Amino acid sequence: MTTDTAHAVTCAHVDTLAALEAEAIHILREAVATARKPVILFSGGKDSVVVLHLATKAFWPARVPVELLHVDTGHNFDEVLAFRDATVARLGLRLQVASVQSYIDDGHLRERPDGTRNPLQTVPLLDAITGHGYDVVFGGARRDEEKARAKERVVSLRDEFGQWDPRNQRPELWNLYNTRHLPGQHVRVFPLSNWTELDVWRYVEREDIELPSLYFAHSRPVFERDGMWLTPHPAVPVKESDAVVTKSVRYRTVGDASCTGAVESDATTVAEVIAEVAATRITERGATRADDRLSEAAMEDRKKEGYF
Repeated sequence: MTTDTAHAVTCAHVDTLAALEAEAIHILREAVATARKPVILFSGGKDSVVVLHLATKAFWPARVPVELLHVDTGHNFDEVLAFRDATVARLGLRLQVASVQSYIDDGHLRERPDGTRNPLQTVPLLDAITGHGYDVVFGGARRDEEKARAKERVVSLRDEFGQWDPRNQRPELWNLYNTRHLPGQHVRVFPLSNWTELDVWRYVEREDIELPSLYFAHSRPVFERDGMWLTPHPAVPVKESDAVVTKSVRYRTVGDASCTGAVESDATTVAEVIAEVAATRITERGATRADDRLSEAAMEDRKKEGYF
C-alpha cells in the first residue's frame, strides 16, 4: 500500500466515523426532545459506554439529561461493575439498578437449568421501565451483531407488555424518526444501529474513551466448554472434566459470566484490538455468547418478549 493510498483509507475511516457520530447525536437529540422521561441502558460494556459518550457530546455543556439503568444479573464481572460505578460517579448521573437476584430471592423468577441469567433479564427490565415511567429507552444494540437486531429499526415501538412485533415496524425515511406512542407503550432507540464492531473500536481510539480492562489481553485461568473459553466464576462451576489452564485472553463482549466466553488474544492496546477485529469474520455475539446459541431464533424470541 502506497503512502497516498494509506492516507486515503485513513481519511475514509475518519469521514465514516464523523458521519456515524453525527447520525447518533441527531438520534439522541431528537428522541430526548420528545421524551417525557428517557433512560440509557448502561452496563459498562463498550457499546453502552460509547452511547453515553455520545450523549455527553450531544448535550454538552449541559449535563446529560437522562438517567441510566442497568439490569444486573448477579453474574456480571466485578471489573465491569467497578467501571460502571466509577463512570456514573465521574459524570454525576443517576443510576438505577434492576436486580435479577432480587427477583430470584422473591420467587418471581427461577434459575434456569443451564445456569445462564441473560434470558431472566426481561422481567426486571420491563418492571423497571414501567415502575420508573421511562418512555424512551436508549440501547447500544447494533445491526451487525445478530440477525434479529438487523431487522429492528432505529426507533422500535414496544407495546403495553414491552413486546416487539417485527412485522409491525415504522418506516424510517430520510432520517426521520417517529417516537410517538400511546400511554403504556414505550420506544427503544438504538443510536449505534448502523455501526459495526470495528466502527466502535475506531471511535474509541479516536475519542480516547476508557473501557473496562477485560476488553484487553490479560492472563486469566480459563477452561474450554462448548467451544468457548470460560473463566472459573461462582456462576460457572468447574467440573472434574474441565481442564483449567492459564491463557492470554480478552473479552469481545462483557455480559453475564455464565454465558460469555473469552477469546485468545495478545492485543493489549486499542490499535491492536482494531487489527484483530478487522481480521475476524465472526461477530462478537456469535463467537462468545452461549445464550445466542440456544436456538436459531434465540435472540428474536427474547426480543419479542421484551429483551434489549
